[in-house]
Amino acid sequence: MRVVVTGASGNVGTSVLEALAADEPVEEIVGIARRLPDHPMEKVRWVAADVTTEDLTKLFDGAGAVIHLAWAIQPSHDEATMERTNVEGSRRVFTAVAAAGVPALVYASSVGAYSPGPKDERVDETWPVGGIPTSAYSRHKASVEALLDETERANQALRVVRLRPGLIFKSESASEIRRLFLGPLVPRSLVRPGLIPFVPRVSRLVFQAVHSRDVGEAYRLAVTGNAAGAFNIAAEPVIGPPELAKLMRAREVPVSARILRAAADLTWRAHLQPADAGWIDLALQVPTMDVSRARRELGWSPEYESLDALAELLNGLREGRDFPTPPLAAGTGGPARLGELATGIGAVRDS
Repeated sequence: MRVVVTGASGNVGTSVLEALAADEPVEEIVGIARRLPDHPMEKVRWVAADVTTEDLTKLFDGAGAVIHLAWAIQPSHDEATMERTNVEGSRRVFTAVAAAGVPALVYASSVGAYSPGPKDERVDETWPVGGIPTSAYSRHKASVEALLDETERANQALRVVRLRPGLIFKSESASEIRRLFLGPLVPRSLVRPGLIPFVPRVSRLVFQAVHSRDVGEAYRLAVTGNAAGAFNIAAEPVIGPPELAKLMRAREVPVSARILRAAADLTWRAHLQPADAGWIDLALQVPTMDVSRARRELGWSPEYESLDALAELLNGLREGRDFPTPPLAAGTGGPARLGELATGIGAVRDS
């Protein structure tokens, strides 16, 4: 089987490539990336292509499955640019999959596609996917789910799988996550248990996480099995302020959601950090997911606990861990992160 992976060089993509390469029936993996990595990976043939401009039908021809991961988090100050990649790029991928006659399409959705929901009980995959209106990321994920619905209706023979993971971490993604969400002004030495004095105790600041390699395995199972439909993907335990405080050896301090959001908005508007306040809204409003369907129908079970995945990321941030692909490499932001500062934090597409 030949599998084509868009957005193959990032946090999730590199884990997907590793998982697929270990599967004997997978003979070749075509890793599509906007910036061609200078890094060989087992069974992987790298192809430089942008999903917004390339003739994707030719790239997908003869594939047994396409995994669509390509997604833009930045530039957060230019939503139209992100939308071209996220929504229009996804539309082009889905159209090309149908035109090339690919039998299986696996799409990287997210918990962020869900409409607001409960934190104190679990929701399954039937929960509405209307998104969080104030989050560009969430709006785009919900829009692409609607496009995927149209694709399924128009192509009855196409097996479609959509995975909806929580937050995805591994140590090698540390440089990318710092660049996309923290910015160049946060010293990595600060990300150490015991140095951060408190974590905010905010009502509904509860989230789910999963290790990137466990997500890679979920994609492998989705490609090589016969399952179809949506699957929630997350590890235990659910993480809230008490778990964060214990992990960081810090105190919990009550903070209102309004103050937390205002601080995020102010620092984003001042170009001090790249994550807009919509990410706070997303964290506070998305529901807690029930992952039993993935265990039952995909045969998926995570090897890492959520707190272990988060601790690994924190260690990676402190140590400056990276991986030799453009999205994950520490040098992508320029020497001493000067490239991020010179181009305006959150103002240009991630370099």
